[in-house]
Amino acid sequence: MSEDSPKVLFEITENHLNTGLRGFPVGTCRTSKVDPYTGVSYVGHSIGEMATWDPEEVVFLLHNKHRPSADELVAFKADLASRSKVDPSVIELLKSLPPEGHPMEWLMAGLNLLGMTGKTSDFQQDALNLIARSPTVIAALYRIRSGWGEPIASQPELGLVENFVHMLGVPGGDEVALTKLLRTFYILHMDHGGGNLSTFVGKAVASGLADMYASMGAAMAGLYGARHGKANQDCLNFIKSVGSSDPEEIERFIRASLARHDLIYGFGHAVLRAEDPRATVQYALGEEICPDDELFRTAANMREVAVRVLKENPKVHSPYPNVDAVSGTLLNAAGLTDSDYYTVLFGWSRIVGIAAQIVDERLHLRDGKGVAIYRCSYKAENQG
Repeated sequence: MSEDSPKVLFEITENHLNTGLRGFPVGTCRTSKVDPYTGVSYVGHSIGEMATWDPEEVVFLLHNKHRPSADELVAFKADLASRSKVDPSVIELLKSLPPEGHPMEWLMAGLNLLGMTGKTSDFQQDALNLIARSPTVIAALYRIRSGWGEPIASQPELGLVENFVHMLGVPGGDEVALTKLLRTFYILHMDHGGGNLSTFVGKAVASGLADMYASMGAAMAGLYGARHGKANQDCLNFIKSVGSSDPEEIERFIRASLARHDLIYGFGHAVLRAEDPRATVQYALGEEICPDDELFRTAANMREVAVRVLKENPKVHSPYPNVDAVSGTLLNAAGLTDSDYYTVLFGWSRIVGIAAQIVDERLHLRDGKGVAIYRCSYKAENQG
């Protein structure tokens, strides 16, 4: 092979067919990467480093590929605030949705309504508008569908997360703890490489030149599924089923679950071979905001017990906690007790990274020509 020949990254065999493209290199990602041992980083910054940044700093980083200066951050916050107004008809139409619809179905409907009432057909502008407006839609769907009362007027000058908590108005919730938690949650879940299902689907739809809102709606449909965005909800239900925070009881529960070939939710990862740094950040946050919460204590003790038990099986390559191991427990402790909404909160955060990657693929990659329309090939089989 000459130096000018294309570099072979992956040799495809019959055994790779029908495997969900797992591990196939199909493009480049400018926003984030996932290392098996150090976890996810955004534009070269570790998740542990960014966990205490202003959320708007991380949004700026993903979309501009550098950390903002103090002046840039002030201007960026003001710009997002100026973009945040949602057409009143969007909120009124949300009120007409069937309450039996899942919150993720409401979110997908809300994104389509935002697109119908406010798209510019400029991917960059629509990305920032969507980030600025999605908190209003998500807070409204929470209040309307949950019966908490009328949506609360936006105060965008508070900041992205602070305004979101204000608009939620969680009945009986701890606003200080919830704000602290969601500032971190928002950052931790913004992006995760280029090949996760929701991100890939959003970019694939945008490659056909569907607008940002339609592409993001498709991405959220990908996130909706039980194999992807529902994991934090499943983990909370798993923690609840343990019934005790006592380490010995937890060990008995885990061993009985493994004997039945049940999943140990919140442990293991397709890429990571160490504890997910996003989980590490959340365990520390839990010790700060809800150290005596019984479910959190169960999750915290499971962190040690489950790893120890899972390591006994040499076939388990990743026995460590992932990002979902404790996130649902923290949300529950902070007052967001209906786990059906947890995927919506995941989506609220992931909108940032997916939007950044769509903008990169449409406007910046291939010397500005953009990534070609996705068109993979399938082998014909048993067709006569």
